[in-house]
Amino acid sequence: MKYGLIAGNGRFPFLVAEGAKKAGHPLAVVAIREETDPLIEDVADDVVWVGIGKLGKMISFFREKGVSKAIMAGQVRHVQLFSGAIPDLKMISMLWKLPQRNTDALIGGIADEMARSGIELIDSTFFVGDLLAPEGPLTKRKPSKEERRDIDYGLGIAREIARLDLGQTIVVRGGACVAIEAMEGTDEVIRRAGRLAKGKLSVVKVAKPNQDMRFDVPVVGVPTVETMIEAGAGCLSITAGETLMFDKDEMVELADRKGISIVGTPPETISNEPA
Repeated sequence: MKYGLIAGNGRFPFLVAEGAKKAGHPLAVVAIREETDPLIEDVADDVVWVGIGKLGKMISFFREKGVSKAIMAGQVRHVQLFSGAIPDLKMISMLWKLPQRNTDALIGGIADEMARSGIELIDSTFFVGDLLAPEGPLTKRKPSKEERRDIDYGLGIAREIARLDLGQTIVVRGGACVAIEAMEGTDEVIRRAGRLAKGKLSVVKVAKPNQDMRFDVPVVGVPTVETMIEAGAGCLSITAGETLMFDKDEMVELADRKGISIVGTPPETISNEPA
């Protein structure tokens, strides 16, 4: 079977391509001009480049290549949709039907249009399940008692903003919410928190309630830890089983060297593990 890949920015599309190759499946890739790394052409069997909003061209390409299952991997920044891109008629028709244009609604609408054309959007971790975060402490240093309190406090807020589809990351210090993510992304909200209250920051990044694993799966990696070091953050909580960890070994090694604690928190629970 030939799978399709809608490739956004970052490393995620390349990891999916690598996983598909290991599994022996050819891959037809739709690359987004405004987002995708041009090197994607080196790892894909077929590639077509489309602009933001060219939904009809994407579906036509997949149908031409015999794709019946597709994966969406890599961020397509929400702000791109407000950057003056001109959608095609199929995209306009889809947008017209949406009651709102948040991330879930937009990507859900695209998935529905694809399904009507016989293309199923499947779990984005299908070829990279081994990259999902495990539960429990992932670094040598566990969260301190104060960091545990901040995580527990932050989880309630982070899950609420995730439920509202506003963002998935908040930064906490001493039981107070310092910064909340909107469109800017995880690294930028951590940097903003560092400017507001440098030091003793805890970062809480969550999956959405009933996270749809087809899209918008939380991702962390070495750049996340580097940004935490820059901002003076000492603890990172991520949702176990629903967060992808890129370059996990390098990420954990860097965190250990800098004394940063990383912990995988079970979905929709608050840990009562003693510090």
